[in-house]
Amino acid sequence: MKITRKQTIGENLLYFMVWLAIILVPVLNSQMMAELHVNLENVLIAWRQIAPYLVIFIIHNTILAPRYMLRRKYKKYLACDLVLIVSVFWMVDLYEGQFAEQLLGHADSETLESGRRISFSNLDMYWNVVLGFFMTGANTGIKLIYQSMRDEQVMEALKRQNLQAEMDYLKYQINPHFFMNTLNNIHALIDIDTESAKNAVIELSKMMRYVLYDSGREIISLNRDMLFLKNYIELMRIRYTDDVDIRVEYPSGLPESVSIPPLLLIVFVENAFKHGVSYNRPSFIRLRVEYADGTVTGTIVNSRHAKTGRHAAGIGLENVRKRLALIYGEKNYTLDIREEPDTYTVKLVIPTLHA
Repeated sequence: MKITRKQTIGENLLYFMVWLAIILVPVLNSQMMAELHVNLENVLIAWRQIAPYLVIFIIHNTILAPRYMLRRKYKKYLACDLVLIVSVFWMVDLYEGQFAEQLLGHADSETLESGRRISFSNLDMYWNVVLGFFMTGANTGIKLIYQSMRDEQVMEALKRQNLQAEMDYLKYQINPHFFMNTLNNIHALIDIDTESAKNAVIELSKMMRYVLYDSGREIISLNRDMLFLKNYIELMRIRYTDDVDIRVEYPSGLPESVSIPPLLLIVFVENAFKHGVSYNRPSFIRLRVEYADGTVTGTIVNSRHAKTGRHAAGIGLENVRKRLALIYGEKNYTLDIREEPDTYTVKLVIPTLHA
């Protein structure tokens, strides 16, 4: 994953900068002591004594820590770490005389003593082991910090994927519910008016095109979502003719950049037809959509009849609540539902989204 690669690059860059600084310290220190020029012999002495720590770091960083520490094999890790540190310094101690002779060559005792003074690692075996443990411990701490950062970012990525999957599930759970009702409407219309039924099929095909090709997106322009609602309402007009007073108000000429999640308002409009229409009593449905200052407000008001009782909190409405919470969080939207003796009002206020 890109996240883990970036974290790994950052971790390796940190190690490189630290060791570059350590390697340059003897050069700068030697220059300060020599005042006029860099004392090569002193630098070589310091580098020779730094080299065991670099070897331990490389083996620990590339093998021991990833293979044992990060996999929580603590006993094996501690044992291998101890063996590594002791072995490296034991070999250095064993061959130190030979290495010193090869590197210093003609250097006199005064130069050698000066080199020892500028080296921070010219210590006894015991202190070398302690410093070795300190260095591997610091390396482990850094790796654990970066591992924690990687795990956190991976979890965030997985969380976003799960949220998207859940939103897709909730969204497509609405579609079969909606089309089932629409097909029932067309079925009832076929026996009444064949020509109107044909028109209804055309309107349904437009809505299906929207659901198949547009609703799969995370956001959709408000204009296209309103066109979908208009097709649905026109389809319902055919069924109810003039028995229901249906009024729709929505802004025209909006830029395509004004976008919202798809298939939110349709649930409330569908519920208005389902619960707010009576065949023997005057019924009405009012849909008003407004846009101002980056906020879309949808208000659906419908008649309420005694026989319909309370609006059932069906699958569609509950799914909308879940989708709103997933998309906007708990406090970034407003969904107000009011039940009165003769009317049922839903007001949804959501901020627009950007691709």
